[in-house]
Amino acid sequence: MSLAQDKELLLDVLTVAEAAGDAIMEVYERDDFDVQIKGDDSPLTAADLASHQAIMQGLSLLTPDIPVLSEESDDIDWPTRQQWNTYWLIDPLDGTKEFIKRNGEFTVNIALIDQGKPVLGVVVAPVLGTAYIGGIELGAYKIESGKETAISALAPRPSDTWAVVGSRSHQSKEVAEFLTKLPSHEMVAMGSSLKICLVAEGRAHLYPRLGLTSEWDTAAAHAVLVAAGGEMVDADSREPLRYNHKESILNPFFIAASSALLSADAF
Repeated sequence: MSLAQDKELLLDVLTVAEAAGDAIMEVYERDDFDVQIKGDDSPLTAADLASHQAIMQGLSLLTPDIPVLSEESDDIDWPTRQQWNTYWLIDPLDGTKEFIKRNGEFTVNIALIDQGKPVLGVVVAPVLGTAYIGGIELGAYKIESGKETAISALAPRPSDTWAVVGSRSHQSKEVAEFLTKLPSHEMVAMGSSLKICLVAEGRAHLYPRLGLTSEWDTAAAHAVLVAAGGEMVDADSREPLRYNHKESILNPFFIAASSALLSADAF
């Protein structure tokens, strides 16, 4: 049995992500916290670093021989990363802007990448008390109040108004133009990787991200989406997103949807 088919490992990684969420909440519940600006103009808080440390410690105990790439340890050079066939890809706090706004729409993201594919993923939203987990041949699940429910990505029926998820913090003219090509639709606003998770659980049909993201932003939710019967594809080539195939960790513009909707070529 491969790691991607190991439900016990998936649940162990969920425990690691929940511990990271607890570390985030210790900062979130303070009256105030410092915000630094990194070299790429993205914000950084003590919560990002506390979550990173909790995840690194947890994964080192679970799988000491598997390397880890984190947003907060992104100085690993390409020649080193090129040698990795299997590795953990993590975003300790995805949606730092949402964290700073205190709207709760931020997540802990942990993904296992194998041969460029996201094969196991955990997404935890600590304020919302929600987690999404999934893996190859394991299915995808949403966990709330300790209850695990199987989820599936859905294509809209002919009579449906399409639910299209978009960002609270990012919107672009490219997305506006894309939306003009769709049938009747309504927008659903959400922060962080939760946008992809909404597609995975069938609450949204489509997520077009026609703006820059990094690989650690998407990998965990991408794994959940694939386990739920969906996919994330390059917006131009319509080929599935792959990880660690190039020096840059930036994703191309992409579209997330059920495999059924993508195969219908309806947009």
